[in-house]
Amino acid sequence: MNAVILHAYGDVSQLSYETDEDLPEIGAGEVRVRLRATSINPVDWKIRAGAAKDRFPLDLPEILGVDLAGEVDQAASGVEGFPPGMRVMAKANGTYAQYTTAKADVLAPIPEALSFEQAGALPLVLTTGSQLIERALKLEPGQSVLVTGALGSVGRVAVHVARQRGGRVIAGVRSSQKAQAEILGAAEIVAIDDPEEMVHLHDLDAVADTVGGVVGEHALKTLRDNGVYATVVGGPAHPPERGIRVEAMMAEPDASRLEELAFDVASGALHIPIAKSFPLERIQEATRLAEAGAGGKVVVTIP
Repeated sequence: MNAVILHAYGDVSQLSYETDEDLPEIGAGEVRVRLRATSINPVDWKIRAGAAKDRFPLDLPEILGVDLAGEVDQAASGVEGFPPGMRVMAKANGTYAQYTTAKADVLAPIPEALSFEQAGALPLVLTTGSQLIERALKLEPGQSVLVTGALGSVGRVAVHVARQRGGRVIAGVRSSQKAQAEILGAAEIVAIDDPEEMVHLHDLDAVADTVGGVVGEHALKTLRDNGVYATVVGGPAHPPERGIRVEAMMAEPDASRLEELAFDVASGALHIPIAKSFPLERIQEATRLAEAGAGGKVVVTIP
């Protein structure tokens, strides 16, 4: 099979497109999937560079990638409900390749209205954005929540899920993005790069932070006493006061929720923009664009 192999930590030049890799063996309870699309996420390039090796140690050489969209090739003995050719998606591992394996219980069907390219952009961001609201914040109806980076892929999902749960959502975006953010349907839009706008936010119940850094520090100040600050980019540099609870999270596979949110994308209720698609052999070019900030998901197709 064809795959992108990481032989050593470093820049994009360490991503090597290679052929004649062996097909992955199918373990108990697993399904082997013929991938048709994946996408590039910040965790991919942090792992590649070695910046995340304490949290995600690798036994190099390794195949990166966590978004899976493809067709069932073969299921292990005893695994039912995944016939060959079935279109599936998942948060998985080793997806910069023609084939990978995943536990059957993490696989969700791809809605008919979605192409493989569209589905390949979704698993990690849908899972992360929903779990940020549902598991980390445990947002309740009527509560107020500031979502930073609300026009990013994870931020869009967080806004969507927070609205589903009946929260009063404040979309935090850059000043230049305020008009564009109207599409999110938030109760309020605030410029997180404008201190004069941020200072007017106070006594919020929750913050869902997808940006971190200075933005995260300012967002902390908008919370009421005993509020909740949930983040996907690491905790704040300074310990919070006033009883504020910090929840730093990493997404875990959830096939049923992934399926539900994929149908929201298929119906048009949730939009995850795709900036550009590249074939697998152009992984270095695709990664450079994603790292530079593409303004949407960078998808990798796998012929």
